[in-house]
Amino acid sequence: MSAGHADRRDGSVDLRSYAAIGNGRTVALIAHDGSVDWFPVPDLDSAPVFARLLDADHGGCIELQPDEEALAAAGVDVATDLRVHREYVPGTNVLRTTYTTGMGTAQVTDSLNMGSTGALPWTELARCVDGVAGQVPMVWRVVPGTMLNAASPWVQNTHQGPVLRVGEVSLAVRGEDIGAHDVGPQAIAGRFTTGEGTEHLLAVVGTAAEPLRLPEPHAIRRNVGLSVDLWRRWTDLLEYDGPYGDEVHRSALVLKMLSHSPSGSIAAAATTSLPENREGTKNYDYRFAWIRDATYTLHALLRLDEQEDVHAAVSWLLRLARAQSPELHVLNRLNGQVPEAVTTELDAPGWRGIGPVVAGNDAAGQLQLGVYGDIFDMATLYVEGGNVLDAETARMLSGLADAVCDLWIRPDAGMWELPEHRHYTSSKMGCWVALDRAIALADGGHLPGTDDRWRDERERIRAWIDEHGWSQERGAYVWYRGTEQLDASVLLHTISGFDTGPRMSSTIDALRAELGRGPLLFRYSGMPEEEGTFTACGFWCAASLALVGRREEAVEQMGQLLALANDVGLYTEMIDPEDSSFWGNMPQALSHLALLVAALTLNGQ
Repeated sequence: MSAGHADRRDGSVDLRSYAAIGNGRTVALIAHDGSVDWFPVPDLDSAPVFARLLDADHGGCIELQPDEEALAAAGVDVATDLRVHREYVPGTNVLRTTYTTGMGTAQVTDSLNMGSTGALPWTELARCVDGVAGQVPMVWRVVPGTMLNAASPWVQNTHQGPVLRVGEVSLAVRGEDIGAHDVGPQAIAGRFTTGEGTEHLLAVVGTAAEPLRLPEPHAIRRNVGLSVDLWRRWTDLLEYDGPYGDEVHRSALVLKMLSHSPSGSIAAAATTSLPENREGTKNYDYRFAWIRDATYTLHALLRLDEQEDVHAAVSWLLRLARAQSPELHVLNRLNGQVPEAVTTELDAPGWRGIGPVVAGNDAAGQLQLGVYGDIFDMATLYVEGGNVLDAETARMLSGLADAVCDLWIRPDAGMWELPEHRHYTSSKMGCWVALDRAIALADGGHLPGTDDRWRDERERIRAWIDEHGWSQERGAYVWYRGTEQLDASVLLHTISGFDTGPRMSSTIDALRAELGRGPLLFRYSGMPEEEGTFTACGFWCAASLALVGRREEAVEQMGQLLALANDVGLYTEMIDPEDSSFWGNMPQALSHLALLVAALTLNGQ
């Protein structure tokens, strides 16, 4: 595969081209050609200083790649002789890219650095370049963007060297053996050549609304090693010995990367506004913490016997639930604040010109009944892991169970956050899960009060689903009351234990017949005309097949889905079944969560 700009069309690359690195506060996306095209500083939900991903001309980037002009001048056929191989350093979110040319080989190690105990108090992106063989001319450029047309970058010459300023963000280039710095009015660039055994460093450090730390190159290199060690120590704690080990660890590391270490929250994805279709009618900001995603993440990490992040995230989630009970907000800011239910369109063209580019999310004010099942399922798993709820949380959960007894009869926006409030079958199933888990917690002495009403309402919910959520004609659970249309989110309730029998098995067949494209599934009826297949749905189907006793089909589906990851094992929200192109925000927590659940289910965990 060529690493050159020929891979770019109108300044953009395919979403499959991106690898992600992170540090527990923010995430950077790096294309095959070595360009960092997405990098908010200091936090994931900060305005992105580098956003070429969404604004090819003015978004900004950090380029580091073989110098194609120099290679061509030396007689190298760039189209055929420049090859790129990428992989993560095993057990980490540190990326290693090997460039092989007709003149030599060089290796780039990219790390969003952490310190000895976790995230640094400043942002530090390190790009270490090692000469492996021969000589490779390299070119680099640090070009801050306009924060999606919100600020104009400029260079200030200080007594410590040039500092790049964009709004409240200050950036500096720290380097070692990367040639003379060509300082322009809005960018810094340079060139150098690797030789066998040579070592080079390009680093970008940044802060927002505070003094700028300027670490020495040797300290930055040390932090790369510390980051590798921290990632590996975390990965080594995961308890998994089964098939799909590499994919399980990669997906777990993606979830760890999307975790916001200051608060314990978990972002739904690292980006905003990557389109779900070619028309740009579905562009959303996913840099928020959904209760749903947080509970699914905890579900997976608990099954992997992870402890520290689980406790931090459980505590964060239950604090939110106590503050918001009884009507829970479906999403929150990464710092735990409740956002306004407003989406703002920004003045940027979008990926490949497919706008709009947005900040904020209208779903913040929606009623989604399924989150109650998620909260109770998470609390149950936490207790089953040998932990104890505090008295205030126990009282809050009892109150939530009482609230669910009244709330379940209401229409809601459903899991898919639709503007049409209806009686969605999967929402009712979520309420059934909430009361089922509340009863189990009460029976175990973990919740106060009486559970008589919870038992009665649980049975009423199941009766409602039998009457209104099941279609004898379709042989399937339907999307909502009064329709014959289908919804793949009911598959989550094979996993929840609501139904693992013949009805769910028949539902799987109906879903695959109408919404399936190979191993992939669209979300619900009508979506084949509007968007790509939803990556998570395919993995939910694999897990569901296993749980209804169709293991061979589950294994086959799992293998086909794993083959659709990009070269470093990442997934977006959606995949076009026609050409396997990636669509939607990335890396997508829900996609990797679904992979984990499917793998753990097939492994009997």
